[in-house]
Amino acid sequence: MEIVLSFCFIQHSLESFGGNIGLALTQAMGITGMFQWGMRQWSELENQMTSVERVQEYAALKQEADEGKYQPPENWPDKGKIEFDKMSLQYTPEEPFVLKKVTFVIQPKEKVGIVGRTGAGKSSLIQALFRLAHIEGSILIDNVNTKTVPLKRLRSSISIIPQEPVLFSGTFRRNLDPFDEYKDEALWNALEEVELKSMVAELPSGLNHPVTEGGGNLSVGQRQLVCLARAILRNNKILVMDEATSNVDPQTDALIQKTIRKTFHDCTVLTIAHRLHTVMDSDKILVMDAGRSVEFDHPHLLLQDEESIFYSLVRQTGKTTAEALQKIAEENYKNRQDAD
Repeated sequence: MEIVLSFCFIQHSLESFGGNIGLALTQAMGITGMFQWGMRQWSELENQMTSVERVQEYAALKQEADEGKYQPPENWPDKGKIEFDKMSLQYTPEEPFVLKKVTFVIQPKEKVGIVGRTGAGKSSLIQALFRLAHIEGSILIDNVNTKTVPLKRLRSSISIIPQEPVLFSGTFRRNLDPFDEYKDEALWNALEEVELKSMVAELPSGLNHPVTEGGGNLSVGQRQLVCLARAILRNNKILVMDEATSNVDPQTDALIQKTIRKTFHDCTVLTIAHRLHTVMDSDKILVMDAGRSVEFDHPHLLLQDEESIFYSLVRQTGKTTAEALQKIAEENYKNRQDAD
């Protein structure tokens, strides 16, 4: 507007300067647009440099020490026995121990529920199993000290279904089998086990149908079932469930529990759960308190002691729920006795 007004005060005739005025106006508007484009590009560059800084930060991280040199047999672990022997864990040398001399033995094929109040050390126990932090003492899997096993071999030998399902931007095939280790038939069988086969089959591209980052185009329950299908494909002797059903509806929770009982019948299963209903039919319950393993037995036997922590946890759910939980534990115990 200022440029237009300035041209209006030119003393000479507009007829002789009309072309020049038009040219000046178009050039002024063009250079203004170029300045705006340049500022937008500069702002975009500033935003994208955050990604570069993040990459540099990750590149500068110190790699975790891997002192494991022993290569166990190819089929290790073939039984699934887990033994914690006076195991203590701390996240950094300056901080106190989070787990303190934890000792217990999980026999092959046992289904163990891990419970405790917030901060008791349930998730830390799993981090110790995967050697995600410094530990003292020992953890033995099929009589092999996990400290002596290379990290890649150890972690690939244990399946885990986390609380927040991890899915990548790609296809269903890539999310189930990122390293192309299995045939399509195995993938379809795994999806059938978790009742996702019909859903994936109806998609336009089937196994090649894209999955958005984080599984944004799937429901929470479907994401968790995809992770379960991935664990079925791996067919490891040890499965860890870190509160995997805390964010799903009861129907999906029941499906996951049913699939685990059927597919992982011959596997050792460790289940961390806030919902006591999820672990009441376990072979044993491990109760954690202040970083220590304080109770470890069948849920029915633990409920016989009114002074036990597990008994108090069950009673806190309410009278009706507590009676239902106690009934589940009692029936499971009787079934085990009859089977033995």
